[in-house]
Amino acid sequence: MARRLAGTLLAVIAALGVTTTPAHASVDFTGTVKLDNCSGSVVRLPSSAPADKALVLTNGHCVELMKPGQVLVGKPVDRTFTLLGGSGAEMAKLHSAKLVYATMTGTDAALYQLDKTYQQIQQQHGGRALELSASRPVAKSEIRIVSGYWTKIYSCQLDGFVHEVKEASWTWRDSLRYTPSCNTIGGTSGSPIIDNASGKVVGVNNTGNESGGRCTMNNPCEVDAAGKITVRRGTNYGQQTFGFVSCFGPRTTLDLTLPGCQIAKP
Repeated sequence: MARRLAGTLLAVIAALGVTTTPAHASVDFTGTVKLDNCSGSVVRLPSSAPADKALVLTNGHCVELMKPGQVLVGKPVDRTFTLLGGSGAEMAKLHSAKLVYATMTGTDAALYQLDKTYQQIQQQHGGRALELSASRPVAKSEIRIVSGYWTKIYSCQLDGFVHEVKEASWTWRDSLRYTPSCNTIGGTSGSPIIDNASGKVVGVNNTGNESGGRCTMNNPCEVDAAGKITVRRGTNYGQQTFGFVSCFGPRTTLDLTLPGCQIAKP
């Protein structure tokens, strides 16, 4: 997971303009953003209105390496995001007004609220948000992991669901495991996992087992319901996002008391 935080070498290579051709015509870089150390995406809820302040999805560890049980809510933060167009070209700099939510407990996700609405982003920059799916993804479905940091798209399938992924002191539940062609690297943390058929976001990329270690930093392991541990060297993982949809009220307002909202609470 920590290796997903791009280091000096990654920054140098990125500065040289490393790009790839989108893997499939139905999914491109539309809605994705580049952070200083990670990837992310401008996302909307199924009920979001054009006048709502826009949200950016990334990983909790792209905010900071949080302690187990730590949840950040409603923290004023001015962070810069580089908005990409469909081809991967940089379109604009966007700024957050606050960190709406972030945790590394149960999941590894963060949502920032921008200082512009969805309508303003579209009118001023031609940018379009990706929609968060309200449904659980389906195993074996075709997915695309779109990294704004690298302007690279990974193509693979959802290999299955993992009861728990453990890495060092963190535990993530009901995680997504990819087939081998999604061999994500440092800097891809926070990339949206997009269902190729619907074009909707079903998860956020967050970690992978680098060297075959057992449940250690950069070497997450799988734990089944009976407690059995499995190590899959070279396998990469993401976290589902459909659970966030039931935690927002009107005008993209987070409400952790809403029925069905099961994400970690402060």
